Amino acid sequence: MEEKIKIRPLKLSDRAELAKLANNKKIWDNLRDYIPFPYKESDAEFFIDLTKKEDPKQTFGIEYKGKLSGVIGLVMQKDVYQKSAEIGYWIGEPFWGNGIATKAVELITEYGFNQLDLNRIYSGVFEYNIASMKVLEKNGYKKEGIFKNAILKNEKICDEHRFYKLNEK
Repeated sequence: MEEKIKIRPLKLSDRAELAKLANNKKIWDNLRDYIPFPYKESDAEFFIDLTKKEDPKQTFGIEYKGKLSGVIGLVMQKDVYQKSAEIGYWIGEPFWGNGIATKAVELITEYGFNQLDLNRIYSGVFEYNIASMKVLEKNGYKKEGIFKNAILKNEKICDEHRFYKLNEK
């Protein structure tokens, strides 16, 4: 199955499918609030345009059996953190349960370490997103700690679970 999952640059032709997949409260509940909801085609077009300006490329569409199934990216850090990046990803609900996120995290982690020469990749996960924690753990990410009451999402305070992986080159 793994050969059916790949990451690739987003294209303007992904606009409608990206908007359809991202316009889902179950997905938005696990994302930062700067991601709009409801999510419209104009939001998708704006986002795709942003990704085209990245140098080096950091944001990718996740493809499953030739169809856009989600988005994954690395947010490069600055200043003294310049050898680190934060990973973020989501999978459209119709594609849940197929191992897509696990493979996509593997692919972008390899990309970050091998192509971007990162030393460390980390992620903050909302306390109720157990599936995302399992995806990271399957890829060798270790829990670094729990940031108590660090998140305000949907008018509720919750913990952030922080995971990391080091480049073992």
